[in-house]
Amino acid sequence: MSSDETTKSLRQRWASGDATLGAWCMMPGALGVEAVAPLGFDWILIDMQHGCMDYEGALDMIRAADIHGVCPVVRVPWNEPGIIGRVLDAGAMGIVAPMIETVDDARRLVDACRYPPAGRRSLGPIRVNTRDGMMYLLTANDNVAVIPMIETRAALDVVDEIVGLEGVDAAFMGPFDLSIALGLPPGDNDGEPVFDEAVKSIIGACRKYNKAGAVLSNASVAPLRVQQGFQMVSVTTDIGSLTMASQAALATVRDSMSVKSE
Repeated sequence: MSSDETTKSLRQRWASGDATLGAWCMMPGALGVEAVAPLGFDWILIDMQHGCMDYEGALDMIRAADIHGVCPVVRVPWNEPGIIGRVLDAGAMGIVAPMIETVDDARRLVDACRYPPAGRRSLGPIRVNTRDGMMYLLTANDNVAVIPMIETRAALDVVDEIVGLEGVDAAFMGPFDLSIALGLPPGDNDGEPVFDEAVKSIIGACRKYNKAGAVLSNASVAPLRVQQGFQMVSVTTDIGSLTMASQAALATVRDSMSVKSE
């Protein structure tokens, strides 16, 4: 499956109301992407905001996702057209931008992701052209997913306007920063009225404008997020999976050694 077909399939599923599940990559290097990409994820996110990869590393990770026909999404460090343009030229088919707080912020994000007349993206798809050829230029505005993050009180106050902006494809709830902004500890705070109301506001805006709700999650919370109406849900992070699997393996061996010594 080509990257173009993968992205179209993902957006068609959003439009039909289906949930898509992804893996969140914070560790640098293509090997991690190569390990998880064949497992059946709908998308893989390369986290350049809080992850440890540089641009060259992100480029190799995008290539690894391409090989396995998994949609590569990049969370950029900031809503800045330079890095957005570079990762799009590298082949990213979705952009998640942090700390979007106003409609103007969201409009700048759309401008950075879309070629004229829909935006202000500069033409120079050098690497992605080797993957998609000239068809990339003809289809990029339709295929690249533009995903602003909603993670502050200011963003919540105008979430309806942000989500309704033409060119925005999904709204990404960042539960950690959003919780802090709401006076809660970082994490999933379901059951806290202010957190639950924020979830309702984001999902309500997405439903109103037929956009996808997106969220950072994990295997235990993801089913709830899907039930709430989120359509782009991460179920694991590479660093988290490595830590938990290693901890469990070590505990199993130590327990076995303890039993044998008794």
